[in-house]
Amino acid sequence: VQLQASGGGLVQPGGSLRLSCAASGVTLEDYAIAWFRQAPGKEREGVSCISSNDGSTLYADSVKGRFTISRDNAKNMAYLQMGSLKPEDTAVYYCAAEHSYRCKPVVTTTNGAYRFRSWGQGTLVTVSS
Repeated sequence: VQLQASGGGLVQPGGSLRLSCAASGVTLEDYAIAWFRQAPGKEREGVSCISSNDGSTLYADSVKGRFTISRDNAKNMAYLQMGSLKPEDTAVYYCAAEHSYRCKPVVTTTNGAYRFRSWGQGTLVTVSS
């Protein structure tokens, strides 16, 4: 699986941003997609996950109600719509994929990354005034 994340940038607190994850070489609907982030000096943490098959979603408590994960299987794309952004959302964001995986709460922690074997490069999100 080849993944490419994009859409990062500088945004003011309270603003919005949409990250995209383009997949190639596979049929994306067969894969769970997760977004992780890593801030300087901190562990990589799971932000959100959308399962293969049933499309069920999970969110870290820190982003619930502000972020929305989605996928467009026809385009082989996944997205993370981020709203009401805070300075603490500043991080490098990564998308990851795992075949035939149903998202579990552990993914939205600092222990979830190892469950995903395919990773894209990161995209930097900076929330600052």
